[in-house]
Amino acid sequence: MHFHIITLFPEAFDSYFKASIIGRAIKEGNIKVSFYNPRDFSRDSHKRVDRKPYGGGPGMVMEAEPVLRAVEKAIGKKKGVKGLFFTPSGKQFSNTYADSLTKYKHVVLLSGRYEGIDARVRKILKAEEISVGPYTLTGGELPAMAVVDAVARRIPGVLGDELSVEERRVAGKDVYTRPEVLTWKRKKYKVPEVLTSGHHKEIEKWKARKKR
Repeated sequence: MHFHIITLFPEAFDSYFKASIIGRAIKEGNIKVSFYNPRDFSRDSHKRVDRKPYGGGPGMVMEAEPVLRAVEKAIGKKKGVKGLFFTPSGKQFSNTYADSLTKYKHVVLLSGRYEGIDARVRKILKAEEISVGPYTLTGGELPAMAVVDAVARRIPGVLGDELSVEERRVAGKDVYTRPEVLTWKRKKYKVPEVLTSGHHKEIEKWKARKKR
């Protein structure tokens, strides 16, 4: 699966995408991530990609043409492409939606900045509006990271064991490991007895209750 990220700040992804599971998935070829900076596709002599919004208002808006050229470079004539446009008012991103994205070979993530991207980009690309939460962020880079992470872990080989995808198994929100009794500031905290009982049916029932 190939993620194509349109962003003015590709360096923002370096530390997260080079570490842990996502870094290994990229290195082993389970997923591929490419970046396209609209500044590289600007025809302005100063590589400017933002202008004042029509109708007035604070801030600047990312121009349509550099973004469209970046997307064109990313997907060319490829088929099986899904475009996502991040906005707080978009469809709520969820585990179910992440599952639905795994059927695409190519996912284009439009990471806006400033006051956003010219709305004509979304219309031309038929990109779906997605929200990672009811709040506003400085840019679309964090939402793009969240989408790549949530989708990548559903791709065979990324986690190694499909049961590691928590929402596909019975898993309580509370998890414990050794020691069985933790002493902290003279107070003892024990692992729930059922988890050390060896009774698998009772353990599954406990996890199911905790999941609700």
